[in-house]
Parts: sequence; C-alpha cells; structure tokens
Amino acid sequence: MAQMPIVLTKSGKIQGTQKNGIQVFKGIPFAKPPVGDLRWKAPQPLTPWEGVKKCLAFGPSPVQDEPIPFMCWSEEYLIPKAPISEDCLYLNVWAPKKTTTKKAVLVYIYGGGFRSGGSGCAIYDGEAMAKKDILYVSINYRVGVFGFLAHPELSNESAQKTSGNYALLDMIAALHWVHDNIEAFGGDPNQVTIAGQSAGAFAVNFLSASPLTKGLIKGAIAESGGSILPSSIRPSIRLKEAEQMGVSYAKKLGASSIQELRKKTATEILKSQGGLSGPFEDGYVIPSSMLSIYNNHEQNDIPTLLGWNLDDKMIGKPATAAQYTADIQKQFGANALALLALYPGNNDMEAATSQGDLSRDQTFGVQGYTWATLQSEKGKSPVYVYSFNRKLPASTPATDFGAFHTGEVPYAYNNLHTVHRPFTKEDYLLADQMSSYWVNFVKTANPNGKGLLSWPAYTKETKQVIQLDTKMEVKKLPTEQKLQLLSKIL
Repeated sequence: MAQMPIVLTKSGKIQGTQKNGIQVFKGIPFAKPPVGDLRWKAPQPLTPWEGVKKCLAFGPSPVQDEPIPFMCWSEEYLIPKAPISEDCLYLNVWAPKKTTTKKAVLVYIYGGGFRSGGSGCAIYDGEAMAKKDILYVSINYRVGVFGFLAHPELSNESAQKTSGNYALLDMIAALHWVHDNIEAFGGDPNQVTIAGQSAGAFAVNFLSASPLTKGLIKGAIAESGGSILPSSIRPSIRLKEAEQMGVSYAKKLGASSIQELRKKTATEILKSQGGLSGPFEDGYVIPSSMLSIYNNHEQNDIPTLLGWNLDDKMIGKPATAAQYTADIQKQFGANALALLALYPGNNDMEAATSQGDLSRDQTFGVQGYTWATLQSEKGKSPVYVYSFNRKLPASTPATDFGAFHTGEVPYAYNNLHTVHRPFTKEDYLLADQMSSYWVNFVKTANPNGKGLLSWPAYTKETKQVIQLDTKMEVKKLPTEQKLQLLSKIL
C-alpha cells in the first residue's frame, strides 16, 4: 500500500498521497471560507485545527456557470462539473522527494476570463513538473462578481478604505501561505515563480506590479495575457466608478445594503447580470495605472517569461470584407487607414485572416509586446518572449483550431496525456522541451539548459523571440510593426 505522507503546516497537520515518487496534497485550505459575512471581504487567516486533515481531493471550484465544452475548449480544458462552491479557497501541492537542498517553487494561476476556472482542471496537473524537480502549486481564487464587487459600504468596512479585487487578494493570500509553509514540503520560500495563462497571465502581470507581493515572488510566467494597456478584457476603471457599479448592481437585486446583498444565495448572485467581474485600479492592490507603474519602474523587477499563441484569436464567424472595413473605420477613426494597411480586408478571405490576426494582437499580443518592451527598457531583470506556433493535431476538420488559445498549456506543463488528440512523437518532444524551458526558468530565472535551443533574452534593440513548434526557431518578432501601431493607438 502506498505511503500516506503527513506534513505539518502552520495551521495543522495534513495528509496527502504518494504517486510515482511524488507527494500530492489536494484541497489544502489557505484561508477561511469566504461565505456569509466574509463574502466580498479580503481572505481571512485560517483557524488552526487539531488532528490530521486529509487533503486527498481537489477543493471545490469557485461559483460559476456550469462548465460546458465550446469551440476549441473540450472537456479536458474545463473544471469538473462538481463540486462548485463559494467555499473555494484551496490549493494543491505536488512535491518531489525532499533533499538537503530546498527546491524552487512554481505557483500556477488558472485562466477563464476572471469569470470561470479552477485548479482541478486536468491540464493543470503538477506531477510531470514535480518529476523535473520543482514544487508545483496550483491555487483557487474567487471569480466573477464574487471576486471583484466594489461598493462604498465594502470600502468603509475595509481598513484600507477600498473594495473589490478580492480575487487578486486570494492569490496574494495563497502566496503568503506558500511563503509560510512550502519549506515543510521541501520548497524554497525565497524562490517562488508565479505562472498563469489567459486571465491567469493578466493576474500575473497585476501581481508583478503590486506592492503587496514584494518579497513573495522572484519570477513570472505569463501565457497569452498581460494588463499593461486598457483593453476590452480590462477597461480602465478606478475605485469610485467601480463602487458606483456596485451600487447599481445592489439596486438591481433589490438590496438596499451589503448586509442584504450577503443574504442572497450564491445562485441568485450568479444568475444576476452586472457588477464588476475583473481587476481594476483600486489604489491598494493596484495603486495606479499599470502603464505608469512600469514607466516609473515601480513594479517588482523580476525575471519574466511571456508570450502568446499563433492562433490566439477570440472571434466567432468572421464578418464580410465590407463589414470588417466599416467596423475598423468606426472603431479606430483616424487610425483606420494605418490599421487596414497592416490588417487588410480587400476580400472576404483576406478580411477573415485579418480579423483573426487583429483579435490575437489586440487582446494578447500587444499586451505581451508592451510588457516585454517596458521591462527591457525600464527594468533590470531579463524578459524572455515566445510565440507558440504548434497547430494542435485534430481528429476531424471540426476540431482543427490551429495553435489555439490555451493550446500551449498541456505542452508547457508536459500534460499531453490529459488531452484527447492524435499527438505525435514530435508533440511529446515539444512538450518535454517546453516544460524543460519552464522548469529551468523556475530554477534559475533563465529558460536555457542542456539539449535545448538557445533562447535569447528579449531587448528593445534585438526583439528576438523563440517560436515554439516541432521545429524551434529564434527570430525577430514577426508582428513587430503591427504591435507597435496597436501599442501607440491603445
């Protein structure tokens, strides 16, 4: 029978399992359940427990709509349908055998547009990364209006006189837990890298900029996401505006106070429309605009690895050439001609390609480009940039989405076995190489290592990126001209 490892944390003993030489602890609480009077409050410290708490299964995912496969995101990319609960502040640890040398730690933050997601998703499994001799931690955080509602009453309750951004505070609480407890698992609390994809990458950018993470993080990995510039995902909102959105939201639900709003069931809150459901400039977690934080070199100046995917597009059926051109003129006004020169739409086929490229560049590419450029110009720590170009093998034409959004995750964490696609030997080799780059970065702040193509740091002069595919290449950023224009416009 496999040994059941027991670890003493600051709050009490926990019991996990052991598999293939890796100790696994799932569903470790890192804060009190944010329910009842703790709904829409910063995460509160745990109450210590007696005895041994069994941590053998993932904790509940945060409250969200039922996870149903859509477009390219099949079941493997989604959380289990149950359990889902407001009582969701749990994390998971995969730890290799302890040695006299403390091991580097990777803390993974899931995506989902800040409206969905959870650490129990199959592609986030940590065993393969732990086998490469790092500790892998995945965390939960509140999503949607549960994670971001601001309101004057909530601000008055707070010692900092601010509200909202509870999801980011959840992540920070998890990082404090890692700092205080990871040594008991064999980890180094002074060598923690945060990583995330999509909304998780946006969060990584916020955490890299926040004064509240000072001393907690030593590196950052951002896959398809960044928060430097305002965007459709993250419009420019400040506290007073966010509070007024909360007032309107409460009125809509017929609640005259936060006390009444807290009496609403989670289902009532979930079914309602409105309220803030994404990070904003609150003057506390995010003290000022992200652009000014980086321009003034006020961020945590840490080594960063970031990039995006070739087919990172977020569009449905493309518009006709005529409609596309009209939409660009309406959206970009005086900049429309310059934009159409780089994203042309002279016929429907060309317009369809341009819409995909513009969606990718506007949503993800320009954020990563601006982040990398500012870090290389204003910071002292290196930044490494990638483009994930591997078009995932498809079993049918209907499942051919190319190098789609989130497609890189099972490669980066060596988890292709969790995804049902006709992968080839080349795919498994790419996954091994990518996960080695990621692990090397976590261990040494540099992705390079034996047997890997040399990946140069990105600088404003060279703008070199690595193209991750079955054939690896290093070249100057191919979309530089496009991203430069979008950066100026935004």
